[in-house]
Amino acid sequence: MAGYSIWTVGGFFLLGALLGCEYATCNLIRNSPESLFPKSSTTKLKDLDSPKYGDAEEVIKKLIERLGSSKISRTQTSLDAHSDAYFSSDHPTKDQRPVAVIYPESTNEVSIIMRLCHDYRVPVVPFTGGTSLEGNFIPTRQGICIDLKKMDRVLELHPEDLDVKVQAALGWQKLAEILNDYDLIFGPDPGPGACIGGMVSTSCSGPNAARWGTMKENVISLTVVLADGTIIKTKRRPRKSAAGYNLTGLFIGSEGTLGIVTEATLKLNVKAKFENVAVVSFSNIADAGRAVARFVQEGVQLDAMELLDDKMMHYVNVSGKTLMKYDETPTLMLKFGGISEEAVQFQIKSVQSICQDNNNADFKFAATEKDKVELWNARKVALLATIDYGRKYIDQDIQVWATDVAVPISRLCECLQETKEEMTKVGLAGAIVGHVGDGNYHAMILFKKEDREKTAQVVQHMIDRALAVDGTVTGEHGVGWGKKPYLVKEVSPDVIDLMRKIKMALDPYRILNPDKVFAIDPRERVKY
Repeated sequence: MAGYSIWTVGGFFLLGALLGCEYATCNLIRNSPESLFPKSSTTKLKDLDSPKYGDAEEVIKKLIERLGSSKISRTQTSLDAHSDAYFSSDHPTKDQRPVAVIYPESTNEVSIIMRLCHDYRVPVVPFTGGTSLEGNFIPTRQGICIDLKKMDRVLELHPEDLDVKVQAALGWQKLAEILNDYDLIFGPDPGPGACIGGMVSTSCSGPNAARWGTMKENVISLTVVLADGTIIKTKRRPRKSAAGYNLTGLFIGSEGTLGIVTEATLKLNVKAKFENVAVVSFSNIADAGRAVARFVQEGVQLDAMELLDDKMMHYVNVSGKTLMKYDETPTLMLKFGGISEEAVQFQIKSVQSICQDNNNADFKFAATEKDKVELWNARKVALLATIDYGRKYIDQDIQVWATDVAVPISRLCECLQETKEEMTKVGLAGAIVGHVGDGNYHAMILFKKEDREKTAQVVQHMIDRALAVDGTVTGEHGVGWGKKPYLVKEVSPDVIDLMRKIKMALDPYRILNPDKVFAIDPRERVKY
């Protein structure tokens, strides 16, 4: 047995003899480094035992002693709020609730919590804004939820270096307000309510992604608490570094399954000195999609480009969430930015020419700063407007399935069109929106409970179309709980097994956000 001295091996055999059984010997073999962490480069699900979890009550007792009872909530309202969201595509069962919600105030307190959970093998689900859409924070195992909402400060701002260090629960909208005083912006801008920790977790993007990139391109370093409570910082502040493995990239998009992000150092960008916003309407979604492809293919650098279909424009109009009324046709919402008016005008002329070539119906510009905000507001209220429409005009108990895929830009038009046509054909209400500058589009489907299977088929076909053109099952929402079966279709079994190997290396007891992204329990009924 490699790695064990003769004395150690002999001691176990002697212990077995004294006990009159072979337990100690067998236990040595079973729990040797080779069995706990096999020599293979990947970990197959069939080679694992089901995880065994401990009693969360023991951890809670010790946390009360260490942190005080004021940082622990066990009310039903709190447990429910940290298990589900109305707008999530997947929902927990009635018994999928945390035992308690813990509210740490520092990275060290998160470390204390994780050390105890590791010692007692208690599952943990990290939580910030709770805006995830794919069941990313469903507590599938009895354990605790760590809500970082008290960790929401800007820790360091370096305008001269264009970076900022923040805590995980800082909302991106609050950060944007702070940076505005310095004429700086942080690139990613997902839906309202999202926080930096969750944005890192799902590698989100938003409308500005076409210009500034996703979270992967905008995070310099992370402070992470690992499963056993170890605190690490992945990098220092330079924009580039070739020092060691890219651990920052490892944690971005890992959905809390490898560690809990408590702090992030983020890249900033200089706000454009001259800006404008335009709303361009088309008679059909195919023409709008072709215009977007031309923007990208001809190198027209816009600060943001969003597509909203005719249904979404109707939902926004009837919702009353915006002051202005929009043409109820497929619409591109565009942001222009540059260092001079001439630069912005050059962009606008290029865009107008491309839109005319693709049969646009109307082209509206913002005349004032207020207009800029209002013209863009339709995109920000899209999901809530869709939900409001469903409740008012379809059914008070209407459900919403909001999901996304991303495809090569040259195949965007056909995928958009086919998804939209299928929704109409099967009789489902809903809309399509997208950060189309990088081929990422979203379907927001309204359905009654009895139509869930029909809706699931539409989502399945939307994903199948994306994969058929070498796209991805999710552009920014993450895999979470609901898209695990689809991930298997996108990547090979060996890739899933490699991810599982990394998970087992960092979290051998499988306590961090269990069951997300890929299966960790061979008893789970998912084919991998």
